[in-house]
Amino acid sequence: QVQLVESGGGSVQAGGSLRLSCAASGFGYYTSCMAWFRQVPGREREGVAVIDTDGRTFYVDSVKGRFTISKDSAKHTLYLQMNTLKPEDTAMYHCAAVPLVGGRCLNAVVADFRYWGQGTQVTVSS
Repeated sequence: QVQLVESGGGSVQAGGSLRLSCAASGFGYYTSCMAWFRQVPGREREGVAVIDTDGRTFYVDSVKGRFTISKDSAKHTLYLQMNTLKPEDTAMYHCAAVPLVGGRCLNAVVADFRYWGQGTQVTVSS
């Protein structure tokens, strides 16, 4: 059974930091493209960061220089380090995965991802 379980969300003031984690199981972790998305009620789900099987990454412009996506293969865990948080970063954050090897991962969109977690809420106050 595929499971993606996020944790690490919470409420912080602007300028603060959070680290999200996503524990993965039940699918080919080493051959999967993995990503973080976020969603605000009433708006479309937005891609935040993606990491391919070779460790290459891609970020949406609004988080470049502030967020870092990484993975610990030994722990089958995906991370999102979020620094210098802004109120506009407030959203439900979801991790996602799809069996996909190599650089095509960096162009993947919402519809490409097969597995999704339930999400963890991040709230940033001004």
